[in-house]
Amino acid sequence: MSNKIRLGILGGGGDSLIGVLHRVASVMYDQFELIGGVFNIELEQSISFAKEIGIRTNRVYKDLATLIQEESALPENERMQVISILTPNFLHFPMAKQLLEGGFNVICEKPLTTTYKEAKVLEEALRKSKTVFAVTYTYTGYPMVRQMREMISNGLIGKIQKVDVQYYQGWINSIIHDETKRKNAWRLDPEKSGISCCVGDIGTHAFDMIEFLTGLEIKEILADLNYLYEDNRMDIDGTILLRFSEFVKGIIRTSQIATGEENNFSVSIYGEKAALKWEQENPNYLYLLEEGKPLKVLKPGHTYNSKLSLDGTKLPPGHPEGIFDSMGNIYKGVAKAIKGEEYHPAEFPTMKDGIRGMNFIEKAVESHQNGNVWVKIDE
Repeated sequence: MSNKIRLGILGGGGDSLIGVLHRVASVMYDQFELIGGVFNIELEQSISFAKEIGIRTNRVYKDLATLIQEESALPENERMQVISILTPNFLHFPMAKQLLEGGFNVICEKPLTTTYKEAKVLEEALRKSKTVFAVTYTYTGYPMVRQMREMISNGLIGKIQKVDVQYYQGWINSIIHDETKRKNAWRLDPEKSGISCCVGDIGTHAFDMIEFLTGLEIKEILADLNYLYEDNRMDIDGTILLRFSEFVKGIIRTSQIATGEENNFSVSIYGEKAALKWEQENPNYLYLLEEGKPLKVLKPGHTYNSKLSLDGTKLPPGHPEGIFDSMGNIYKGVAKAIKGEEYHPAEFPTMKDGIRGMNFIEKAVESHQNGNVWVKIDE
């Protein structure tokens, strides 16, 4: 019998981009085997999809309740060990809660839930279940992001003084300017997406990345969000000021109406001795800036990189590592945790990251609605 971790997936069927990303990532290090799940709300479509991707259909279920019941009845060495949740936001909480109560390990897409209150309920469920829970803030898996984290942690840039993060996309332009489309898009529906679109979808990536890289916690934020149309209930653009402490501050600039932008996620961390810059659209280049010295460019796969960075590098220097590799590194870290092996705490985002992300989303909306005022992030 295979010693690979038995994986189930909820959602991600058809031509889902996130579905492809997770499936490829799961097999990248030969640690997981996809054996079934619920790929679509219609059983026939789930079965058809299973056949299309070449897996057996005997463990494709009509819904989550059936999956949990049937899988729990199997011997422990046969049942699914971890379930990935790739559904729309409003399903994350009920699905994750049922899985944790059933004793399953979970890999969940972000945002963790649609409310901070739900996230705290999941935290308690995880405490009781004693299982592994990962939230896929994908970009933390890039080798050069991990290198950046280690360089900051080791004091290379000195005390952090300024953080500047930009996440610009333009995809929602094709929807937001059409009244019918914006009223029917699930990401612009609070019942399905939560109270925020832009901050909840990509702003939370920026928030998590900042805390992941710096090791600092954001204490307070001030948000100014843009909705563009009076009948649109969800932010699609925003600027958020950050306070880590009295003398360490930063900014998140995030937009889904940045016309012509694709996935422009860039991070700049400025310290007293040096600065580091990274861009998601050019993920293999990490820029080191030092006063009075030439710009240095670090790339993956070289021995000058940290152990954490090299562990997430699959190819020799000069061969591009991409977003599939980034997600694959997260799955690799989860595999180590499930198997009880030693792993670096930065190898995958956890429930804590998801909870703080939800708190950030709600506080950003609160700050804007209260007249662009400073609000505290919970400890």
